[in-house]
Amino acid sequence: MPPAKKTSLRSAYAKARRVDPRPITGKERPAELLAQAFPAYVGRQERTAFELMRRSLAEEASIYLTLSGAMTPAGLHQSCLIPLVERGVLSVLTTTGANLYHDAHRVLGHAIREVAPDAGDLAMRLARIIRIYDLGFWEEALLDTDRLFSAIIRAPEFQRKMTTPEFHFLLGKVMHRIERSLGVRQPSLLSSCYRNAVPIFVGAVQDGSIFLNVVKLRRLLGEDFKFELDINEDVFAMAALQHFCRHHGGRKLAIWILGGGVPKNYTLQGEPLLDQILGVPTAGFDIDLQFCVDPVDNGALSSCPAGEGHTWGKVSMQAVETGSVYVHCDVTAVFPWLTHALFSTGARRPPMRLMEQLPRAVQLLDKDVQRRRASLLRTIEWNPKKGRPKLPAPGPTVR
Repeated sequence: MPPAKKTSLRSAYAKARRVDPRPITGKERPAELLAQAFPAYVGRQERTAFELMRRSLAEEASIYLTLSGAMTPAGLHQSCLIPLVERGVLSVLTTTGANLYHDAHRVLGHAIREVAPDAGDLAMRLARIIRIYDLGFWEEALLDTDRLFSAIIRAPEFQRKMTTPEFHFLLGKVMHRIERSLGVRQPSLLSSCYRNAVPIFVGAVQDGSIFLNVVKLRRLLGEDFKFELDINEDVFAMAALQHFCRHHGGRKLAIWILGGGVPKNYTLQGEPLLDQILGVPTAGFDIDLQFCVDPVDNGALSSCPAGEGHTWGKVSMQAVETGSVYVHCDVTAVFPWLTHALFSTGARRPPMRLMEQLPRAVQLLDKDVQRRRASLLRTIEWNPKKGRPKLPAPGPTVR
């Protein structure tokens, strides 16, 4: 190694943070404990995630949280997400239809209980107990929830074409009314997001039971049932909100990824839609933190780190260098603790109420697209007679 490079490395190493935690006394504040007692391995990833959560708020970033896996049956929305919504921390939520569906069981009075994962699935099926690893609930919870959503979606206000945030805003409005009439003390995620005007996107509606009841209604009611989801407008709306947030308010974008799956990519793909497809300049998310148990080396989208996302234009260069972390853990084991630590610092801000800004955001992005109409029209033609495109010459081989 050349002497200059060796000296530079040693100098940088000498400035690195020392691993020298103080003995735990039991009197530490959560933020203090995270700063001192989590110096290595997954613990250090957890500490970095907390630092990025605090930075998201300090920089007034619009925070897009994505949620996959059976998180509402596990109660993560009650312990963490609804409090984060109520304190104005979360700006946009992307999740699965299943999480919104299972949340409604409790509103109807059905309990989700702890069960032994090895208690015997054949016996559980005979007893009509549904199992999600170590959680269980009566099959009647599904049947009653199906009736609930079928009745709601038949209402006149649903009989039109709409996006998933519009759909879930209407569902939240009805759920809020139902919760008040039933005297429900713990609100649902739908009603909480409705009250705080937090848009809820679902990127694969056909993969959840709420939409299965839409299929039933269409088959039973035929042309009289006019509810329809507009997937084209849905994707455009996600990009429009990100474009709007980039140019208003704090002008920073943060993504907090709980799990992976469709919610993760559905949110992140708003950036390449803007830049690569629509020709509207953008920089990618400024802060990227993810909690996931999957390995990062199998090509799966759920686990791809920020650097890989940067090559697609989803995450900014600054995020890769100083604003991202992949916490290799089970969400339920870590996120409640980090939420507690965040609240212990007094984290709170006025809700951004982006659902109310959605029409304006779509209008602004439409104007930007129309300004680029001439150049965009050239991207929708392809002539095979012109042969293969000329590609850049390959760079030198890395040895």
